[in-house]
Amino acid sequence: MDMFNFIMALGMACAMAIMLARLFAGPTLYDRVLAANSFGTKTILFLLVFSALSGRQDAIDIAMLYALINFVATIAILKFFRYRSLEISLAQMSLRRAVDGEDEA
Repeated sequence: MDMFNFIMALGMACAMAIMLARLFAGPTLYDRVLAANSFGTKTILFLLVFSALSGRQDAIDIAMLYALINFVATIAILKFFRYRSLEISLAQMSLRRAVDGEDEA
């Protein structure tokens, strides 16, 4: 079972390297944000595999905390680059959607 976990950790490390390459080479902002979010997800999985390898259960709590931070950071980055501010009200958001021509369904 330890060899399987080691192979999983090695696979996660390779996937993380690929995500880093995509992060730096991404042509658009959204490609880079997607690569950063994917890198965060791979980091969480790597922490879980590390927890299984080392037998330390506290790494699971750290992985869960990192998952929450990864999610909130991704939403904040996308909101900031969409509205150029993190302090936009709901009225301004609906006005922006109306101007952009998006349907409110």
